[in-house]
Amino acid sequence: MARGDIFVGCSGWAYTSWKPDFYPASVPAKKLLEYYATRLNSVEVNYTFRSLPSAATVSSWLASTPDDFRFSFKAPQRITHILRLKNCAEPLERFAHSISAVSDAGRLGVILFQLPPNMKADAERLSAFLGEARPMGLRIAFEFRHESWFAEPIYTLLRDHSAALCVAESDDLSTPDQVTAPFTCYRLRRTDYSSADLEAIVTKLRERSAHGDVFAYFKHEEEPTGAIHAAAVLRELRGA
Repeated sequence: MARGDIFVGCSGWAYTSWKPDFYPASVPAKKLLEYYATRLNSVEVNYTFRSLPSAATVSSWLASTPDDFRFSFKAPQRITHILRLKNCAEPLERFAHSISAVSDAGRLGVILFQLPPNMKADAERLSAFLGEARPMGLRIAFEFRHESWFAEPIYTLLRDHSAALCVAESDDLSTPDQVTAPFTCYRLRRTDYSSADLEAIVTKLRERSAHGDVFAYFKHEEEPTGAIHAAAVLRELRGA
């Protein structure tokens, strides 16, 4: 398998509170994404968890970023939290249509399906859902937040459908680092990362890129810490 590209960013960008430590004080709100894309090469859009974006909004996102910038999206809560992966063909189709311009431009990263913490493993339901999603050609990653999902039968099912196990780490729970797809996805959510932690992340992302594209997203919050960490990791990866 050819070596993949590494995409690093945060789960959002629209934070004026990141001035002046990440964004220069002079950058207006409507130019935040454009500046963000000068320091990071991907973003995970959490907006789509609650609302589908308009065509004009998606067009503006694409126009504000270069061709090598990738947009990942959090799947709608209707799919993950209300329907809980059951009978999702129609909402999946509507969601895919809403971001089709990103896909058509070759700028689509990963679609993250973050399941509720109280949703226990259900291999039959997951298999049916993957069958519904597969014809849409999306690059899918699952963030499971109940430990019952972390088992070989689930990993095998993901591998059969080329879907990734999103390796999510927080202060409360860390996902086993299992590769189940020809790409990998990391969500880095711990409160603190030391310099040594960031170096270890750089090493891990480089290792994983030997087997395909890698997507890594630091936590978005009012403080710019995650964005600063992401920029440091990408700078190191680029040898700058």
